Amino acid sequence: MKRILFVILSAMLLASCVTLETQQPAPVTPVEPKKKQEPPVERSEKVPQPPKLQSINWNNIVQPLVEQMAKANGVDAGKVLLVDSVKNNTNGSLRTLKATDAITDAISIEQVFQVVPKSQVHTAQQALGLSSEDSLGLRSKSIGLARYLNADYVLYSEVSSHNGQRDIDMQLMLVKTGEILWSGRGDVN
Repeated sequence: MKRILFVILSAMLLASCVTLETQQPAPVTPVEPKKKQEPPVERSEKVPQPPKLQSINWNNIVQPLVEQMAKANGVDAGKVLLVDSVKNNTNGSLRTLKATDAITDAISIEQVFQVVPKSQVHTAQQALGLSSEDSLGLRSKSIGLARYLNADYVLYSEVSSHNGQRDIDMQLMLVKTGEILWSGRGDVN
């Protein structure tokens, strides 16, 4: 039985084999591609220059304002002050971190307040779920952050633009009540 099965399978296998005739490949005629007509490129004579970033001397702008604030009525020396980051309410781009650093430096020079360190502010912002680049600029957020840090005062600052002129507005607020103890304005050149 095994032999019969083996013979049948062998016959089927041999029947399925087909001899292939060798065919010559079809002739290939090379064709050159047609060149596309591209419209002529107009070349401008000059490449426009991007606008240059204007360098702002924040120290000269905020120093007189900080001096005024230090002499304001109702300000107690030696109290803890939170310098909130400067808010940009202009249509342009400003380096607000440099402005915030200039304000902090000017306050340190005056030696009227104990400024909350940046690292402590950053840690508190993370704990409260606030972004360090939060651009909403709400005074209530600033006061809430100051309360969390046990600060006595908060300095809120924003740069705004009116008729092409940029100004920085600063407000010193008492954290307990939200009362504005001092406000000042300076031109941003």
